[in-house]
Order: sequence, then structure tokens, then C-alpha cells
Amino acid sequence: MIATTPSALHPLNADTIAVLAESLSGATIVGIGESTRFSHETFSTRELVTRALIKDYGFRTLAVQDTAGVGAAIDRYVSGGEGNGVEALGNAWRPWRTEEMVGALDWVREFNRENPDDRVRVIGVKPVLASADDYDAVLDAVRGHAPERLAEVAARLDPIRTAHVLDEHVQRARGVHPGRPFVEQAREAAALVAQLPEVGESVLARMDSIVEYHAHSVAGRGSYAGEAELWAQTIVEDVERTGARVVYWDGISHVSAAPSVFGLGASAGSQATVGSVLRARFGRAYASVAIGFHHGDLGVANVPAPAADFLDAALGDAGLSELWVDLRTDPMPGPAKLRVISGVYDPVRDADEHLGVSDLPEAFDVLVHIREVSAVRWLSS
Repeated sequence: MIATTPSALHPLNADTIAVLAESLSGATIVGIGESTRFSHETFSTRELVTRALIKDYGFRTLAVQDTAGVGAAIDRYVSGGEGNGVEALGNAWRPWRTEEMVGALDWVREFNRENPDDRVRVIGVKPVLASADDYDAVLDAVRGHAPERLAEVAARLDPIRTAHVLDEHVQRARGVHPGRPFVEQAREAAALVAQLPEVGESVLARMDSIVEYHAHSVAGRGSYAGEAELWAQTIVEDVERTGARVVYWDGISHVSAAPSVFGLGASAGSQATVGSVLRARFGRAYASVAIGFHHGDLGVANVPAPAADFLDAALGDAGLSELWVDLRTDPMPGPAKLRVISGVYDPVRDADEHLGVSDLPEAFDVLVHIREVSAVRWLSS
């Protein structure tokens, strides 16, 4: 258990968010992670800090955990392109498909309208991967060139495209997975389509991207840790190419500046994170922020008070409804467990759902804690 120092705990409000943002303003990259993607309050806090970094300190790139293609679609929208925020998120990872995210993008779009020569860009940290449109293109090509093969290709693609609505590992956790690993079915579909060269190179390339999508998913990798080097390199290359400073939005498990243990994947031991790769590359010019909470109804689950040995329990007992701590000036050294509520969360195993770090100030520069949270507002499918 890490002991909190009352003098180090600052109430979180509009004025102190400005102070918090100022404390991060010297960084080249600021990773801001939520302990859950289902909370209105944690998302809103991250957005307010990001707004301050953009308006007051010149950060001009927003990096999100999604594909390069989704990042490009969002960037077109915030740069003044046609359509609306809901449409811009049409192929986005489901946790981004919320009214809160639309509001954030609308704010960036308005900022860019007012600052056309100094705009904010949005990038996805993952490589280009398949979207729902690719499945349609493959099936349309098979229908047109080899209709007699359509049923067997569709039998493999139709079940696995559901991962674009609900991740495969989440389907397994919720007991709604149709059975066979999606990457196996994708590879079988690819082998069938490869026997039909008349469909054309572009369709074969789309089929390959579908295979890659499932191979790189949490279920396909068999790991919650992500692909730290690959995602971090996207951010590094953007900084080197543009010189722009970056705010990186992800979960706390990814923005941690030190290798970490993922509770549900603890058997794998400590794993590199995007943040740890960025810390190795940029030193303290990479700053990491963890936004956590004590309890609340997230819609997907009613989350109880955390286990007594979680950092969130100590912060929740501090007597402040919302607070922040600068671990650079008031360190709380030592190992810590931080609550994580993912898409596979089950209150029955609440104590297992955490991120473990060997030294808290090495993993995070700033902690934000919100005692009670509520659910995000999902966009309609």
C-alpha cells in the first residue's frame, strides 16, 4: 500500500486543471490514459486537460489508439471536411463511438476553423487495418466473379466482421463468441479468395488486410499488452516529421512510462508499454497521466469500491471528490496496483482487474482520481 500525503493532493476543478496542464506544458508528448473507457467523467477530464494543452501551450497533434485509416477520417473531419462527427467515427474502434468523443472532435474542428494556419491534426497509432467496408468489397467481388463460392466465403467473413462492433476477446468473455478463432476463419477465407485471381489485386489486398486485422487483435495476439514498439514508432515518426507536440489518448496500461503487469495477463510478467518506449526515446519529455476512479455505474457494470490494496482505494479515502497529484514534486515511491475496467470486466473478479507497476512515479507523472463516475453516452449503431 502506498501512503498518500494530504498536502500533495490537490482538488480538481477548472482552475486546477489549468495548473495541471501547465505542469505538463514542457513535454514533447503527453500520454493521458483512462483506467476505463466507459466513464463520462474520466473522458471529460482528459478532454479538458487536452484543450488546455492545445489552447495555451501549442500541442498540435492528437494521437489515438485506432488505425491510421480511422485517424485520417477523423483528421479530415476536424480539418473542416464534409459530414459530422458521428460519420467521422463510422469505422472507429467502439470505445471512441460516444457522444463525448463527438463533442471533443467538434471542439477541435472549431479550433481549427478559428486557427486555419495552426491547426490540430489527428492520427491513429495503429497501421492501416481492415474496416467493415473491406468485407463488403470482398463479398461483392466474389458474388460478381464466382457466385458459386460466395456461400463458403461469406460463412467465414460474416461471423468475424462482428469484431468491428464488439472485439473478439470481449465476445469470448461475454459468452457470445461463435466458436472458432476469427484469425483462422480469416485465413481460410483468404485462401478461398486467392483461388479467384479474377477478383483483382485490390480485392486480394483487402482480404489480406482483414487477416492482418484479426491477427493483430487482442484475441489474435493472445495478449492485452498491445504492440508497444509499433504504436510508439507512429508517434515518434510524427514528431520527427512535423515537429508538433503530441497528446496521446489511450488506456493507463498503454500510457504508463514504465513496463507494467496487466492483471488479467499477469502470467506474462511485466510488458513494455507505448509509454515505456516513448520514455526510453524522449526521457522526461514524455509525460504520463493516469486518470482513475473509485466506484460508479458504468452501464456495462456497476463497479464497486476497489480492493483495499489498490491505489484507487487510498485516493478514494482522501476526502476529495476529484483530485490530482503531481508525482514529480510529491512522489509516492514503491509498487502500486491501479484499477483497470476493460471490455471483459467482471465485478466478481474485481481484484484481478488492475495494472501493476513496480514504482509508481516511474510509471506516471500525474495521477487524477475521481471518486464516483457515470457511464459514457454511446452512439447508436
